[in-house]
Amino acid sequence: MLLRGPWPRRPRLPPTPRPAGRVHPPPRTPTPQVLCVKLCGNLKYSQSHLYSTVVPPDEITVNYRHGLPLITLTLPSRKERCQFVVKPMLSTVGSFLRDLQNEDKGVKTAAILTADGREIPATTLMEILLMNDFKLVINKITYDVQCPKKEKLSMEHATDMENVKSLVHRLFTALHLEEFQKKREHHLLEKIDDLRGQLQPLEQIKAGIEARSEAKTSGLLWAGLALLSVQGGALAWLTWWVYSWDIMEPVTYFITFANSMVFFAYFIVTRQDYTYSAVKSRQFLHFFHKKSKQQHFDVVQYNKLKEDLAKATESLKQVRRCLRMQGEKVSEKN
Repeated sequence: MLLRGPWPRRPRLPPTPRPAGRVHPPPRTPTPQVLCVKLCGNLKYSQSHLYSTVVPPDEITVNYRHGLPLITLTLPSRKERCQFVVKPMLSTVGSFLRDLQNEDKGVKTAAILTADGREIPATTLMEILLMNDFKLVINKITYDVQCPKKEKLSMEHATDMENVKSLVHRLFTALHLEEFQKKREHHLLEKIDDLRGQLQPLEQIKAGIEARSEAKTSGLLWAGLALLSVQGGALAWLTWWVYSWDIMEPVTYFITFANSMVFFAYFIVTRQDYTYSAVKSRQFLHFFHKKSKQQHFDVVQYNKLKEDLAKATESLKQVRRCLRMQGEKVSEKN
């Protein structure tokens, strides 16, 4: 049984006298109490809760380091985490996918889709891609990638960035213009040779079709001249040998009126004046397209190749003109 009330004060003992010159150790600090926790049940389940902040091994993350995007993913063949540094203004979706396939030969197919499942073209810049979330498909396995939202730049900062970009572009152009022009000249020469190689068999087929069409058109014109000659001779024979001019005059009038109706009908149908050159060109094109269909000659492809050849030739002239001007400037400085 416990008694309630104030505890009786215990008398304090006087301090024990210590000999001079002897150092005593300081009083010990009481040892703190430690709470021990023992894990019970499934150890894997408990560890999953303890380490829930660790990134899953198959997750694709996008972080920014030193201002550049850093894409981290697990390679399918080696099962290793690999980081790809992206240059937003220079890299494209196609170059990123090529780097991924070059790093791991086990990547057979790779594509990037939007959040709603539409495929993104290979020419899209990575800067535009990283503005929104997207999906990365590797070997028919889809990964959802969440991009961190970057803070919007102020108007002054954006203007400064545009000025810096423009300055870098001008410097690059000034330093590498001659090399760039030579590479472009080489590329245009290869393109012109390729276009001429594609046009050579088409030109032979076209020449044969044009010859036949020209022959048919000329034959049709000569047939028209013969028909008019026969008509004139018949009218003269009826006027001077069979009937008189008084009888044939109304006949010739109605024949002339009928010819005028034919010419007017031609204008209504073709929306062109009835001239001999226009009739010849129209009839030539009619025979040409008809013969092209028979010989499976693609007129649209031929015209496109001719346009590409003309553009490439004009571009080559401009490039050579620029190189000649640069050479003249260098010679003047020397």
